[in-house]
Amino acid sequence: MAGTKKIKTALVSVFHKDGLGELLAKLNAEGVKFISTGGTHKFIESLGYECQTVESITTYPSILGGRVKTLHPKIFGGILARRDDAGDREQMAQYEIPEIDLVIVDLYPFEQTVANGASEAEIIEKIDIGGISLIRAGAKNFKDVVIVPSKAEYGVLLDILKRKGAETDIEERKMFAEKAFGVSSHYDTAIHNWFLK
Repeated sequence: MAGTKKIKTALVSVFHKDGLGELLAKLNAEGVKFISTGGTHKFIESLGYECQTVESITTYPSILGGRVKTLHPKIFGGILARRDDAGDREQMAQYEIPEIDLVIVDLYPFEQTVANGASEAEIIEKIDIGGISLIRAGAKNFKDVVIVPSKAEYGVLLDILKRKGAETDIEERKMFAEKAFGVSSHYDTAIHNWFLK
């Protein structure tokens, strides 16, 4: 398996922005480019950093009231493409798919919404689709991609960046993938339990 990988481009799609500033500052200082959507895009630009919109890559707007933003082959291709696979690289060039090396996600607060006594319609809107898919894609391709699956892991990546710059080794990426599937499993279990009630 590949060893050290440089982080050049990060896709950032988070619900909670708290705690993100310091991580973005370090990534920006390391020359990492940002891609984002909606409120996260505005937050990144408000800090003074350049940030490409997902829409400028996909050529699709955010649709269906924000239900579909990142779910597009140019985004998921950029995460799932195997960097050492000639066929994958050829298709990335053919379809103008950007390499995405880091994915930072913080999911819609499903459990919190349920605990707050929200209506069924409000609860259903807090079932994250794009975010959970980004987490799974980043974790599946941990050989090439760093996945930060919740704000609880911002500090873990920040520590690595402070020690080594914008580089990770395979063990670190695998550790993030393990955390990612833990987040995904917990999230889906909470949703499943709500449907059981």
